[in-house]
Amino acid sequence: MGAVAAAIFLAEGLIKAYFRTSLAFQSIPVIPNIFHLTVVFNKGAAFGIFAGRTTFLIYVTIVFIFVFALFVKHEKKRNMFFLAACGMILGGAISNLADRVFLGYVVDYLDFRVWPVFNLADSCITVGSGILIFDSFRCQIKGEHGKDSGS
Repeated sequence: MGAVAAAIFLAEGLIKAYFRTSLAFQSIPVIPNIFHLTVVFNKGAAFGIFAGRTTFLIYVTIVFIFVFALFVKHEKKRNMFFLAACGMILGGAISNLADRVFLGYVVDYLDFRVWPVFNLADSCITVGSGILIFDSFRCQIKGEHGKDSGS
């Protein structure tokens, strides 16, 4: 889990630093009218909500990371899917938190033209959450919910 979170944090840090310094406020079509690399500085959360409330978003993210870490620590079911998904969520959350703390905004750059611009960290949080939901249903169907490997 820690390796996944660290890899996401480091990769996203490098990507954001490059886009922030080299392509700020630019939009480069990768697939014209479908997918662009559009660098924006988001001072809010998802979809721009809570714009300008950086301090609030920092505290909310810190509380989320703390509560999520407690959840992970106390979860009995710790298979590969669970640990990878948790690493994705933590890596993405910490990456966006670092942006807010050190820059005052989050660097977003993935632009599919039909959705607000987002970044790899947002994608990891979303995919990781989806994996946790899928794994939860998968384990309930198999009757594994609440059992640990020592039972």
